[in-house]
Amino acid sequence: MTDNPSQPFYQLMPDTVIDAVESQGYLSDGRILALNSYENRVYQVGIEDAQPLIAKFYRPRRWSDEQILEEHAFCFEMAEQELPVVAPMRNEAGESLFRFLANDSEYRFALYRRHGGRAPELSDPDHLYQLGHTLGRIHLIGAVHDFEYRPRLDIQSYGYDSVELIAQGFIPASLRAAYVSLTADLLREVEAAFKQAGNVRYLRAHGDCHGGNILWRDDTPNFVDFDDARMAPAIQDLWMLLTGDDRNELQLQLNEIVEGYNEFAEFDPRELHLVEPLRALRMLHYSAWLARRWDDPAFPRNFSWFNTERYWGEHLLQLREQFAKLREPVLTLL
Repeated sequence: MTDNPSQPFYQLMPDTVIDAVESQGYLSDGRILALNSYENRVYQVGIEDAQPLIAKFYRPRRWSDEQILEEHAFCFEMAEQELPVVAPMRNEAGESLFRFLANDSEYRFALYRRHGGRAPELSDPDHLYQLGHTLGRIHLIGAVHDFEYRPRLDIQSYGYDSVELIAQGFIPASLRAAYVSLTADLLREVEAAFKQAGNVRYLRAHGDCHGGNILWRDDTPNFVDFDDARMAPAIQDLWMLLTGDDRNELQLQLNEIVEGYNEFAEFDPRELHLVEPLRALRMLHYSAWLARRWDDPAFPRNFSWFNTERYWGEHLLQLREQFAKLREPVLTLL
């Protein structure tokens, strides 16, 4: 799916952002700060005599209203159980997805209270245990029922569809044959690993659980940005917390996370077969995400290295390294 670079979402002006926030009954002090977000447009907006609010404007055509509201409902379920998640705000009518008309264009947006914090220290066993502990609680709620409208993390959409897009229009001709051959081998290994893992359970998951989406504050990890929430195996929210290349260190990290996780939810060890396959799918999906968004003026400006001969050469090297990892023994619980 390509975007029209002239559409109003790309031309979102500060006055429009402030007017949209004020349409929900707040009075802005005129201060506005664009935050580091590319998929959507996110701003910190100053409020008279109050803490600033975070306004998130949704990219058109990415999610339907039903999919956005499912994400919000999931956050509300967790917040009601006093989990440390940053949920959207609701107005007096109970609405959390707002609309604002400006210049004959409609914008969909949500508001959040600002939460401070820093990234967790993923080398700290105490932080890893607490992260696992909180994710166990999140998944306990995530397993209550399935998403009805949100997608499922699968090999087709993350893997094969991504490869097809890149092979057709982005990979340089000189590297195309190597890319097609390597990704075919890679996805065969991914398929085999999923088959070996068996019929693992899918649940409502955060979906993009890296350190940048966790704010550590008062010895508590606060989980933010559930925009990529989808049906996925539990390990999808755990593997990105593993850092480094030393196998012994990874084993220790994994055990701290799972020990905390098992305080509330039972981790299925078969899902360990999916750690490297999910990493491989994320690598393929990331390049395809950049390709799909290349018509957005913000992407060439902020990812100028993408779609160069050098980038694709390095990408192939990374995929070869990942192919080797797929053939290594899986991590185990001590």
